Amino acid sequence: MTILGLVLAALAALLHVYIFYMESIAWTTPRVRAVFGTSEDEARATKQLAFNQGFYNLFLAIAVLLGIVLLPLGYSVVGLTLVFVGTGSMLAAALVLLLSSPDKRRAAIIQGALPALAIVALVIGLLIG
Repeated sequence: MTILGLVLAALAALLHVYIFYMESIAWTTPRVRAVFGTSEDEARATKQLAFNQGFYNLFLAIAVLLGIVLLPLGYSVVGLTLVFVGTGSMLAAALVLLLSSPDKRRAAIIQGALPALAIVALVIGLLIG
């Protein structure tokens, strides 16, 4: 179960790297504007905010991936802590999006499903040992 949890955490991290790309690099492109439902003017007006938000997503992904790398190197406590903090923050951000903008339910589910599943699998893996 632990390996499944780490695979799900890695997938969540990769998704968040992609979100970083969309928010920080490709925010004003027609494709990304369509994904986020913004007009060209709205995208230009919010470009700096999206740029900053994208980096939050990147940093969460880096924390999770670093934790995954540290685990087989013998740093179990640090590795698991990074994975849980990263995936927990991803899940919390998805819940904030869901509660603050119910019309963005689909995006919140996409953003939060992998981290939630990773957390559940990791906890089960730790409990059954």
